Amino acid sequence: MKLQRKNRRALALGALAVSGALALTACGSDDTGGTNGAGGDSTTASTSSIKCDDAKGQLLADGSSAQKNAIDAWVKQFSQACGVQINYKGGGSGAGITAFTQGQVAFAGTDSPLKPEEVAASQKVCADGRGIDLPMLGGPIAVGYNLPGVDNLVLDAPTLAKIFDSRIKNWNDPAIRKLNPDADLPDLKIQAFHRSDESGTTDNFTKYLKAAAPDDWKYSGGKAWQAKGGQAAPQSSGLAQQVRQTEGAIGYFELSYAKGMSTVAIDTGASAPVKATVENASRAIADAKIVGTGKDLSLELNYKTKAENAYPMVLVTYEVVCDKGNKSDTLPATKAFLRYIASEEGQSLLAQNDYAPIPDEIIGKVRTTIEGLS
Repeated sequence: MKLQRKNRRALALGALAVSGALALTACGSDDTGGTNGAGGDSTTASTSSIKCDDAKGQLLADGSSAQKNAIDAWVKQFSQACGVQINYKGGGSGAGITAFTQGQVAFAGTDSPLKPEEVAASQKVCADGRGIDLPMLGGPIAVGYNLPGVDNLVLDAPTLAKIFDSRIKNWNDPAIRKLNPDADLPDLKIQAFHRSDESGTTDNFTKYLKAAAPDDWKYSGGKAWQAKGGQAAPQSSGLAQQVRQTEGAIGYFELSYAKGMSTVAIDTGASAPVKATVENASRAIADAKIVGTGKDLSLELNYKTKAENAYPMVLVTYEVVCDKGNKSDTLPATKAFLRYIASEEGQSLLAQNDYAPIPDEIIGKVRTTIEGLS
């Protein structure tokens, strides 16, 4: 036992030596994570206080690519402290939920709460329990664009809806000019990119369009893209890459994937257009309500907010886990990892990767729920 404590102390000290470089190295192989200058030293977690308990071995997980940059940062710290290997694929929310309901992963990430049929499917792998949604991070869905010479583009929900439904096809369209009277908009075809895979980001993006522009977005929504035309790319990293390399392109993805890219400010009806920032997204997330039942903590977001400096196009990413019936060989590591990422230290890592922490009232309930997992 003494040797074990010494080994954990040595791991913790080693992690402290590298934690200062976390913001530059923890954003995944896509090199798309960014910093917004927020947080300072408080965003670097100290592995010495991570509670490992009986965590050991490997954890397999899959799901939301929106949260992968955050997961990478969390895994770096947790693995240094506890020696547990965590393989998070980030194949998209749809892939994650499928893997979870088939019993292939210890937990899944999703940007949309479980549907009733997915809850029913989870009961087959969660003995005497069910899958539950634990909100773990939030942030803005940025609309990135590649339009040389135009740095401060403003769009509203109706115009976005028409662009992504292939009804506005050129960058000097009158609707875009009206919102950007001082911009030198080129006579250039719009290349609108959407996700090719099932995605919670798509679900939240289209929920915003449906709520804020109901006359212009007639699709039912969901993880699969439904609108006409456009071009497709897989996962958030693939979508961001296409926008970066295609002149005239526009696409939607989490702010952490928009590093070095121009993003759209949204005209919500407030006194000024609202930029996609962590702070502005937090103002919208704070207005969310818990609508889940039992131990499920799924949230309802207000996509139609007109509050000053509230960025309306936001998502919350959930970790999906069994409330009861988790596999005995992975439960200790699953609880330890979820406990860490929901902790004050874990949440403090989010701002430097362009994510928003979950409001205190909600994350407190998440922490209580994690301790009761069995």
